[in-house]
Order: sequence, then structure tokens, then C-alpha cells
Amino acid sequence: MNAIAQGAPEQKPEPTTLIDVQTMRETAARLLAEDAELPSPEELENLTLLLRGMIMVSIPEVETAAGKLPEDDVPRACALACIGEARMRLRLETSNGTFPAAVAHAQRLARSVRALTDHYVNLGGAE
Repeated sequence: MNAIAQGAPEQKPEPTTLIDVQTMRETAARLLAEDAELPSPEELENLTLLLRGMIMVSIPEVETAAGKLPEDDVPRACALACIGEARMRLRLETSNGTFPAAVAHAQRLARSVRALTDHYVNLGGAE
């Protein structure tokens, strides 16, 4: 019989951060660095999906970190504005389906990833 069935209190696992700041920044840099090479269409599709996933994971983490600050705190307001912009970018699709439009869309997602990681670090989430 396991411990839960015997009436022992259930132990909650330690919370772990879902944000790998270094990997997220490196991924964003693949599209934003001045010397970045254009990915192939297949690589771009994979990068776009990866960036979307990073944004989806980052938003609740940044919200939690921002929520610990007073409501009138400027860094909190900036982080929440960044979250709003990231959510808006998640709803957008490439406008005309061309490769240049897909690259521009992925670059906007990469900027959101970079901004969310910056807010996460600035709010003490990476400690």
C-alpha cells in the first residue's frame, strides 16, 4: 500500500523554473543577430513553433514574478505590457504566406522571447 493510501500527507515536488534563459536567448539570436543567416523554410517553421512554445511557457512565469511586485511598480507594468504584446503576437499569423513574411513573423516572436527573458531575469525569476 502506498503512503497516500495510508493517510500520509502528500509531498509536493519543489517548483522548478520552466525557463531556460540561455537557450531562449540563443534561439532568439538565431533570427535577430546581425550576422544571422536565413534559415531554410523547414528550419523557419521549426524555429517559429519553438519560439511560440517558449512564449507560452514564459508568460505565466513572468506574470508570477511580476505579481510579487506592488501594483504601481514600473518594472511590473513594463513586464505586463510585454506579456500583452507577446500574447498579441501569438494570435497573429504571417500575413501573406510568403517566406519574407514568415521570417518577419518569426523575428517578432523572437523579440518577444528576448523581452520576456529580460523581464524574467530583471524581476528575479532566474535566481
